[in-house]
Amino acid sequence: MISRILALAAVLVCGVVLVCAGLTGAVFTGGSASADCTPALSATSRPSSQPAGQPAPSAPSARSGPFPAVDRWDATQVGNAATIISVGVARHLPARAWVIAIATAMQESSLHNMAGGDRDSVGLFQQRPSQGWGTVEQLMDPGYATGKFYDKLLTIPNWQTLPLTEAAQAVQSSGAPDAYAQWEPDAVTVVQTLTGLTGGLAACGITISPQGWTQPLKADPASGFRTRDRPTHDGVDLMAARGTPIHAASAGTVSTVRCNATDVRTGQPWGCDRDGDPDLARGCGWYVDIESPGGVVTRYCHMLTHPMVAEGQPVVVGQVIGVVGTSGHSSGPHLHYEVHLTTDGSHDHSSGSAVDPVWWQAAVGAPLGA
Repeated sequence: MISRILALAAVLVCGVVLVCAGLTGAVFTGGSASADCTPALSATSRPSSQPAGQPAPSAPSARSGPFPAVDRWDATQVGNAATIISVGVARHLPARAWVIAIATAMQESSLHNMAGGDRDSVGLFQQRPSQGWGTVEQLMDPGYATGKFYDKLLTIPNWQTLPLTEAAQAVQSSGAPDAYAQWEPDAVTVVQTLTGLTGGLAACGITISPQGWTQPLKADPASGFRTRDRPTHDGVDLMAARGTPIHAASAGTVSTVRCNATDVRTGQPWGCDRDGDPDLARGCGWYVDIESPGGVVTRYCHMLTHPMVAEGQPVVVGQVIGVVGTSGHSSGPHLHYEVHLTTDGSHDHSSGSAVDPVWWQAAVGAPLGA
């Protein structure tokens, strides 16, 4: 039990170390030592084929629902930050853009979608219809307002290397041009919390594909999908060390957080806060299901501890949702990963909708592998 607590603590502490070590500039501007912490957006890896009858991979969209409070920022404010990140991911923008946009909204509206402000300013970024940003109705849509902010940011020469307050001011033309700088640490913290961009990612380097997908962790598949020896194995096993962070492969909403482990000798619960057994235990152990747009469900099994997310919680691509363990029907630390698809947009979690995760991850530009 102590090893489980320490492993979980190590994952959580990494984010604090990253900020305290002064590495945030390198992380979010593509600097040297910690550049791998930045989710890189792949411009290649398009699907070569897909099985007949399966839906084409689709980009993620923002989902509404409860978000965790982050320091001084409540669930509503963090939800608006999540929208800013989601729009940035959909536009294939690097994390530096998300941080600039969130810090700007912190200064302009305290991350509230305000119906009024100075003169005719409205929305997250206090954009003015009279200055051509859009109609009041449009600017009250956080997704639209964020898109307009990014549109202007991308016209600023060298915006990725400018000090944050200069990049934000070039977009906003504020009467307080230096005010944005104070919010950069908070914006970094919110991004790290929502995306899992912690110090633990420096070694693994998250890459987000153009379709909005990433690997749940970096490892070669060991046991494959419905092999001759295991015809009912509805996923693939990714071998990794105990305590390795597991990432949401796509944006979506957590639909299931559960302990599923049964003692085959008695039919009674085996429990998930201890190691499983390949002969004596059945079930996925601690596991999470995430429902994504387009009728896609991803499943993550055999976690070490209670997952870091809750049912009904929206997650963004790459967010850390738990750590590798060996709970349930398991012979050693690994992630059992499943993908379920439907053609009608519903979310079917049953065996009948399972597809080969190796094919799917390649199709969405985030192939499995070390």
